[in-house]
Amino acid sequence: MPTKNRAIFGILILVLFFFLILLGFSIYTLNAFQDSDENGLSLLRDNEIAVIEINGIIMESKITVDKLKLAQDSKSVKAIILRIDSPGGAVGPSQEIYEEVRRIDRDKDNGKPIYSSLGTIAASGGYYIASATRKIYSNAGTLTGSIGVIMQFVDVSKLLNWAKITSNTLKAGKYKDLGQPSRPITSEEKKLIEKMLEGVHKQFVNDVLANRKEKIKGDIWDLAQGQIFSGEEAKNSGLVDEIAGLWEAGRRIQKELGLKGEPNLRFIKKKKNISFFEFFENLEESATNLKLGGLGKYLPMFLYAN
Repeated sequence: MPTKNRAIFGILILVLFFFLILLGFSIYTLNAFQDSDENGLSLLRDNEIAVIEINGIIMESKITVDKLKLAQDSKSVKAIILRIDSPGGAVGPSQEIYEEVRRIDRDKDNGKPIYSSLGTIAASGGYYIASATRKIYSNAGTLTGSIGVIMQFVDVSKLLNWAKITSNTLKAGKYKDLGQPSRPITSEEKKLIEKMLEGVHKQFVNDVLANRKEKIKGDIWDLAQGQIFSGEEAKNSGLVDEIAGLWEAGRRIQKELGLKGEPNLRFIKKKKNISFFEFFENLEESATNLKLGGLGKYLPMFLYAN
């Protein structure tokens, strides 16, 4: 190809590249700001009930807490439903969401009544969060409960011996290497872990009782041994208040709060705010990563930047 043609072709490619960038930025901007208020919360009609989803394993709290605050600050939101479909997760994030739910539900100046609707499963940390709400709605077949705490350790020392692999651990602190897979835990370490788990288990039970002490039928400790219940069984024992799906729960909440008309359930989707300059910085970084050796190697950095 002649030099002049190559130059023209290069210019066309460059123009196309910038056109695609501007097109992508335009689409992103429209999606980011369409039907949103100043907080990034999708605009709601009057007397709506915000629905905040908690799906999958709970490993962080920030996204849910941010959505709770957005719903709390929205004047058109009259109540909040936590739609929980989770088998549980880490203790810390579950406790943080629990605390925010109780705070918002009890805020006399700017509070909102918070309810929970249990989907396919709301166990362990999922039920922990649900217990913070003023009323729990569950499907009859929802798997719930599992009030307990668990830690698991893997011992591959025999496998390492078989493979003639030696593991060397340097430590400062008697228990610093507790749980290392290269050796079994000692009886002393086992007692130490069990004591900690018992303490967290007690926290779990006390937090359930903080909101449901008058509703639990029988001894809470008989219900808090890690067993799973159906929604119907959970209602019979006082772990759940009413059997109803999400939309039926919305209708009942609407009636309870004296809101007129059909319930308007709006799923809260937090908008991402990104500036023009941040957008191009992200593009530049991703392009550099591609140039330096392939997307796969640098993918975590790229996602973090977004």
